[in-house]
Amino acid sequence: AALLSPGSCTFEDSACGYQWDYAHLPWTLHGEGHYISVDTSYEGEKAVLTSPDLYSEEWSCVRLIYQIATTSDTSPDPARLNLYLRQEGQSFDRLLWSAKEPSDSWLIASLDLTNSTKKYKLVLEGEIGQDKSTSIAVFEIKITPGYCIECDFEENHLCGYMNRWNPNVNWFVGGGNIRNSQSILPKDHTLNSALGHYMYVDSVYVKHFQEVAQLISPKTTSPISGCLSFYYQLKQESNIVFTVYLRDTSGFYEEIWKTDSTLNADWALAEVDFNAPYPMEVIFEVAFNSAKGGYVALDDISFSPVYCSNQTGTPFNPANAGCNFEEDLCNFYQDHKDGPGWSRVKVKRNVYRAGDHTTGFGYYLLANTKFTSQPGYIGRLYGPTLPGNLQFCLRFYYALYGFFKMSGTLAVYIFEENHVVQEKIWSVLDSPKGVWTQAEISFKKPMPCKV
Repeated sequence: AALLSPGSCTFEDSACGYQWDYAHLPWTLHGEGHYISVDTSYEGEKAVLTSPDLYSEEWSCVRLIYQIATTSDTSPDPARLNLYLRQEGQSFDRLLWSAKEPSDSWLIASLDLTNSTKKYKLVLEGEIGQDKSTSIAVFEIKITPGYCIECDFEENHLCGYMNRWNPNVNWFVGGGNIRNSQSILPKDHTLNSALGHYMYVDSVYVKHFQEVAQLISPKTTSPISGCLSFYYQLKQESNIVFTVYLRDTSGFYEEIWKTDSTLNADWALAEVDFNAPYPMEVIFEVAFNSAKGGYVALDDISFSPVYCSNQTGTPFNPANAGCNFEEDLCNFYQDHKDGPGWSRVKVKRNVYRAGDHTTGFGYYLLANTKFTSQPGYIGRLYGPTLPGNLQFCLRFYYALYGFFKMSGTLAVYIFEENHVVQEKIWSVLDSPKGVWTQAEISFKKPMPCKV
């Protein structure tokens, strides 16, 4: 227990500072079986369990090992287990995860907790509903630093990675000092010893052409992007295809990595750029062509929020997205079907008018009704494409002249290219006339977008 991080609990002899809400059903601690469950012998429909105050400046992963067991097959109001995040200073709890599927054995849920400077509590809520024959039990809560898709396979829950069962080829745990333990390699990568564990898939039982084994990661629960890396060994007699896919909730597969045909008798490092703006699973898939195909071993899956160093193409430079309009429009442009909205102009400054903002004597953009025939026109200026999943700060200076009504005369939209969705993120309300005024807006979009 001393080694467990704050907020973690195995429920062996105590609830580790977790407290239940006496306004609802109580929880019962079963020290013998190492779990805590909702006590349904009282009146009530739900039980609430709240963690002590927690604090994590680093990204961390919450693993929950739980079971919902029921005797009735169909219930109009099934039991649920919900996990909420209660942040200090906020008036509501944010739902992180919810499950209602009954099972005969315990299940594992992995939830990413983004780094935060605020203190927080985890709130577990067991909803029994009307069915008193249902039981909700929690066997373990474990909070570890790092991302949920990372794994070294040294713990018995395998970080929530699951083998998709196939009658003939499957991923197995290899290594460890268990007698008769399956082991195709002398050493794992994590500990570099015979005691360490790894995952492997072997072609011995292959019956059909192109048999496929899949190892599936837990779903990401917060948007992440960066570099996914792992170590693998591959020994092939005939062709093995080892591929890594992303799969979204609608079941769409995207291939992000594939082995080249070289043999690796030792652990080799693979690095792949990874972007999951919405919930995704990572799937390690091995396809064999024959029973003498060979094997693939996998270990030490890790993730860094910085893209891989061998990335092709140049990284995004925010300087290229700005412009002072001294030379030209930089990477900004106008859509001419909107009409001539903005002109690049230069004026001499005097008592009645300010010059440009950069030097006072340079160029700026002017949208002016004198330049157009119709009074109700709109001038649109489009910025360059910005990559998704980055936090941007847009800063610009504007000055308004001669409007009777200020509000809405100038507005900023985000334009998502893939979905052609426009979202207004700023518009001018009221500001002094004829002086340069600074505006600052922060935004972050999962998809590439334009301002």
